[in-house]
Amino acid sequence: MHALLGEVQQRIEQIAGAQDRLDALVNAVLAVSTGLELDATLHQIVTAATELVASRYGALGVLADDGSLARFVYTGIDDPTRALIGDLPTGHGVLGVLIDEDKPLRLDDIANHPASVGFPAHHPPMHTFLGVPIRARDHIYGRLYLTEKRNGQPFTEDDELLLQTLAGAAGIAIDNANLYEQGRRRQRWLQASAEVTTELLAGSDPAEALHHIAAHARELAGADYTVIAVPDDPELSADELTELVITVSSGPKTAGLIGRTIPLAGSTTGAVVADHTPRNVAHLGYDFTEDSTIEAGPTLVLPLGANETSTGVLIALRAAGASPFDEHDVEVVSSFADQAALAMRLAESQTAHRELQALAERDRIARDLHDHVIQSLFAIGLAMQNTHQHAKSPVTAARLAEHIDAVQNVIYEIRAAIFNLQADASSGQGLRATLNQIITDLTGETALRATVRMSGPLDVVPAELAEHAKAVLREAVSNVVRHAHASAMQATISVDDNLTIDVVDNGIGLPDAPARSGLHNLRQRARQQHGTLTVHRLGTGGTQLTWTAPLP
Repeated sequence: MHALLGEVQQRIEQIAGAQDRLDALVNAVLAVSTGLELDATLHQIVTAATELVASRYGALGVLADDGSLARFVYTGIDDPTRALIGDLPTGHGVLGVLIDEDKPLRLDDIANHPASVGFPAHHPPMHTFLGVPIRARDHIYGRLYLTEKRNGQPFTEDDELLLQTLAGAAGIAIDNANLYEQGRRRQRWLQASAEVTTELLAGSDPAEALHHIAAHARELAGADYTVIAVPDDPELSADELTELVITVSSGPKTAGLIGRTIPLAGSTTGAVVADHTPRNVAHLGYDFTEDSTIEAGPTLVLPLGANETSTGVLIALRAAGASPFDEHDVEVVSSFADQAALAMRLAESQTAHRELQALAERDRIARDLHDHVIQSLFAIGLAMQNTHQHAKSPVTAARLAEHIDAVQNVIYEIRAAIFNLQADASSGQGLRATLNQIITDLTGETALRATVRMSGPLDVVPAELAEHAKAVLREAVSNVVRHAHASAMQATISVDDNLTIDVVDNGIGLPDAPARSGLHNLRQRARQQHGTLTVHRLGTGGTQLTWTAPLP
């Protein structure tokens, strides 16, 4: 600030009519330095500049990272005229010269400059021109453009000196406004992260929490739309993953995006999933907004989590023609996405811990029922049977018989309850884990080398079909272990429109008269589910069994 004031003093001494113009400059510097809101500060700079040098029109062009104009703040042109003109300048013509040369430019007539490309239709006529750079810290933030001095005369060297001085103050004001905005955004990030973490760890519905994550990310990024895309089957490994499904959206007109798939091959999303690095792009490699009412422009794609813990991607989009995301956008939203993903992981661990506690409690109850209650009832039943044998009264004997039957029924009901408790415990594993466990149980103590491949959303398989799948896999693998004399076996379970179980071994192949009971059972299960069973000997030796059934 001291250096700036010294520069102001030196320049003011060079200007004719110094006192009046000094007052105007001081007022202009004060005007641009009083606010902390960036948008308001930019508009105030343009207004103060036009008043300082008495110009009809003024504008401030904010530079993007690539040197083009990211924003264009103007004054002097009314809204109807602005609508007729059309698109705002992008940095061509004389404006481009000022961007490239990084020094003041003063013209008596814009049309006489070699770089002039004219004006679009309905644009007000402009002749005199004065432009200066605005520096914020160590880089050029943008340019101030003034046209049409009100007295009809060209801009003077005094005007140029005054505007350069104002541009110095404007750079400091812009820097302060940027720092203030960054502080506010960090505060919002911390608040949003705390809200999401508290919500997830409090046991809220994860789907609802994802909606809040999308909404918070949209606000933090200054995006028009956000979506979250995750694997259709959360248990798929990274090698098996081929696409993500959009499950959550935030922003107007985004409801139609729910359920759309994003292929990983050749897409921006796929690149983020592969290396877990955010992408800030002008356009998506695969535009999932096609055939929707959304016209996507600059896009930010971020992993939800890191490395092997990634659970999907968060995608923030701005409308076509909007300014791109900057480095600060990437930093803030990436930090929020990482924090949200960590909270999701902690919530999942917390939920799994609660489920394990519930399963342990079920197991304890089942043991207590079996070891204590059933045994006590059994002892009571035996005592009653002994009494029944010695009863002399037919009426008493009949009543004792009824009570003995009642005790036996209670024992049956308790055993059924124990079975249901144990079934609930095993169902918590999920179909994928259960099928893996079946193969491990059958082959774990043998020399057979078993390979398992699973693909598709196994969790969507309905309960009845899942029970058939377990029985089919158990029978097929058991046949390999007992009869095939194989050294290797591969089991492939896939889900698309059908559930398919394919078991291949390198054993001795089908016998001439294979046992029919096992295969008959598998065919019967296939028939019940409107599916098929095929078993044949491979030309290279071994057997392939394929059981398939359609998903309802």
